Amino acid sequence: MDWNTLYPKNAQPTLAEFSAYVDSPLWEQLHGHLKTTYGVVPKLEHSVCSGAPGWNLKYKKGGRALCTLYPAQGRFTCLVSIGGREAPEAEELLCTCTEDVRTLYEQAKPFQGGRWLMIDVTTPEILEDVMALIALRMKKR
Repeated sequence: MDWNTLYPKNAQPTLAEFSAYVDSPLWEQLHGHLKTTYGVVPKLEHSVCSGAPGWNLKYKKGGRALCTLYPAQGRFTCLVSIGGREAPEAEELLCTCTEDVRTLYEQAKPFQGGRWLMIDVTTPEILEDVMALIALRMKKR
């Protein structure tokens, strides 16, 4: 069943329900990594944005967004924003990333000097790319 049908705006899911819907070891790895490495607890928020409406999980540290996770059945999408100050290092890092992530970066339209990457996390290699991009964001504090 569709996530937004299961959990409309007036029916906030729990973290356990989010995890059960995603049902991916990659989600568990990323969630654990963010918790242990950065000490963050996600916040469930409802978005009305046309690109990805519905409930999502936002991870923030000290007011800075690390990433936002959007659920799909059996997988998830991770939004990582690369700011203008991070762009030069991100472009160096991209040479070690998967072709999928490199292509996403190249195709993302610059917005105020940065790029917003909606990354479908479907393989352990893409998960590694996501974690490296998040680490870059935290390095630039």
